[in-house]
Amino acid sequence: MVFKTYKMNDMKGKQGLVCMGLLLVLSSCSCHTGKQITASGLQRKDFQTEVNGQHTDLFTLSNKQGMEVCITNYGARVVSILVPDRNGKREDVVCGFSTITEYMEQRQNFGSTVGRYIGRILNARFTLDGVEYKLVPNNGKSGHISHGGNPGFADRIWKVEQADTHRVRLSYLSPDGENGFPGNLKVTLVYSLGEDDNALDLTYEATTDAPTVLNLSHHSFFNISGNFTKSVEDQQLWVDADRFTPYDDKKCVTGEYLPVAGTPLDFRMPHTIGECIDADHPQLKVVNGYDHTWELNTKGDDTRPAAWVYDPASGRKMEIFTTEPGMQIYTGNGLKGKMTGKGG
Repeated sequence: MVFKTYKMNDMKGKQGLVCMGLLLVLSSCSCHTGKQITASGLQRKDFQTEVNGQHTDLFTLSNKQGMEVCITNYGARVVSILVPDRNGKREDVVCGFSTITEYMEQRQNFGSTVGRYIGRILNARFTLDGVEYKLVPNNGKSGHISHGGNPGFADRIWKVEQADTHRVRLSYLSPDGENGFPGNLKVTLVYSLGEDDNALDLTYEATTDAPTVLNLSHHSFFNISGNFTKSVEDQQLWVDADRFTPYDDKKCVTGEYLPVAGTPLDFRMPHTIGECIDADHPQLKVVNGYDHTWELNTKGDDTRPAAWVYDPASGRKMEIFTTEPGMQIYTGNGLKGKMTGKGG
């Protein structure tokens, strides 16, 4: 399985600051399949509703290799990714829910498009071109803004511009001042599934009429074993990165780049995720595991993998290719207890 992200004409018009990131989330939650409508067991009718005059739906991509990807325009999110293991057994490898109601009630970012700005902005304010912008904080008592605010792009109904069995094109117009961010911003996201290889491509495009900031990302929670009652700690991870961005004690990035050498964040030689996740290291303690950005050595070259994760039990391997300079890897540290997923 191949996972690709691209930025295309990333900021047309007046440019501000832009970084379209790739987030690899590795986690465990309880997910079971029920009555099969799609191959993954989802029923389209359970995703068809109307919210403030806007319609939600479920779209299915598939190919002759046996891969199926289900997408909803609520949050422009991936609901399921069904891929075969080494023996041809197809299993879902992403966390999610089986109805649109559950997504709206649980308010999890499973599979969503996060924006305008993934991560935290310290004190919910920033200065651009000499102008200070005050945002709407949503990160508890910290006073920060996280993942673009509440509601963010993950909570919006995206317009469906095109949908067939190999491609879905979605867009969202974020108005000037939404959560305090400047500029009318149109974001377009295209999901496309290769016919001859199990490659899921994500292509982003953004247009703004004023200087602004933008840091988009995809937020699927992967467990490529296909068994969400199992931890991902036995899966092997490799990341082509010599440096990472550290956090301060407020869980905000410091702006520094530190070497991974000699730290638990060194995945230049592949090893299991669980090998060092409990190490006595301040960067792991501040976020209770891995939740960091690695500065990729690929430097925008999407012809070679930036990272991969491999599950020895199933034989599944996911390679990540991206045009972006960095990748965030999160091990689901914020998930509390056992969550009921697809099919109950």
